[in-house]
Amino acid sequence: MWTSTSSPRRSPLNEQAPQADPVLEGGRIADAAAARQVPVRLTGGVAVARRCPSAAGPPLARVYKDIDVVTVGAGRDATGALLESLGYEADREFNTLHGSRRLFFWDPTNGRQLDVFVDEAQLCHRIDFRARLELDAQTLPLADLLLMKLQVVETNEKDLIDICAILSDHDLTEDESGVNVAYLADLAAGDWGLWRTLGMVAERAEDFARELAGLERGELVAARLEGLRRRLEEAPKSRGWKMRARIGDRKRWYELPEEVG
Repeated sequence: MWTSTSSPRRSPLNEQAPQADPVLEGGRIADAAAARQVPVRLTGGVAVARRCPSAAGPPLARVYKDIDVVTVGAGRDATGALLESLGYEADREFNTLHGSRRLFFWDPTNGRQLDVFVDEAQLCHRIDFRARLELDAQTLPLADLLLMKLQVVETNEKDLIDICAILSDHDLTEDESGVNVAYLADLAAGDWGLWRTLGMVAERAEDFARELAGLERGELVAARLEGLRRRLEEAPKSRGWKMRARIGDRKRWYELPEEVG
């Protein structure tokens, strides 16, 4: 049974047209999902904004152009019904073809899209979050929010800003009270390609944090990223990881995600 706890950043539950502010609208969706016990959690930049106070002001404030959520296969139909009741229009053709793992909805009021990942995200790497949805009331856990950013090989500025926001406000921990580094290290220890990307992007984000003007916690963010890379290095690796490591960069280890919409 899906349950929800109270959140310090709740927005009023209503079923009118989607709100113009994507962060407030994300809260409206999460609140409605909790009220109906629909297994939906926020991810992406809007989820980072709701979990990280530093994302509300410069230099880590940014424009959010769309909303991303996740659900599980058993909740796919209920998720679609929820979103349509909240003013979204389903892309029937796309959802018929790809609905087993991804759904697309359109917000006609504000002219933006909403993506639903079902069971997993298959972007640069496959990220399975079926066992992770119940760990937080409104969003994916912090470690998964960071993972979704660190697995982007062709990182852009918004990804790096979101990484900095997460690690400005949350420390590395061994549980879900912060960024669960044990979970991330365990994932990477079984997948050389994921390990390679996480380490590469974390190092890239370290440089970005140190150079971002006005980021008072830049050195702290860089230190946390360095700590994450150290844990990725030190974690005992699987046999499959070691076999793939022999090939290294000679074979591409990631996919390039297709844009929807």
